[in-house]
Amino acid sequence: MKKGVIRPLAICLFKKGESILAAEGYDSVKKDYYYRPIGGGIEYGEKSLDALKREVHEEISAEIKNMNYLGTIENIFTFNGELGHEIVVVFEAEFVDEAFYDLETFTGKEDDGSVFSLKWIPVSEFGSGKLRLVPDGLLDLIS
Repeated sequence: MKKGVIRPLAICLFKKGESILAAEGYDSVKKDYYYRPIGGGIEYGEKSLDALKREVHEEISAEIKNMNYLGTIENIFTFNGELGHEIVVVFEAEFVDEAFYDLETFTGKEDDGSVFSLKWIPVSEFGSGKLRLVPDGLLDLIS
């Protein structure tokens, strides 16, 4: 995160039955786990849909189809003690390769080479408060 900069993002919601695909993250200051759909930054001159396709390909080497815009969320938050501000464009999509739906968990890779874990999580686990879905407001958007 860059201080004082609003970051535009595109994230993608993938559904399998009553579950969604989410990456697990950890805030070391709050000592708290959170879950977020995959996606990433929209580059200057790039449309959000193109950013989404690029980010999914970069992170998990997957092609997507049937993209559908769900909404936009303004997200102001703290992560590891730092204030962040994002404008998050949310899409839902499907994998071209249906083998992704057969995996319970798998890994993705960030631009910096760090690896993250992805898994299919029942939406009810977020609704019950057992797990935290980010950005705030995403659960309301998809419910």
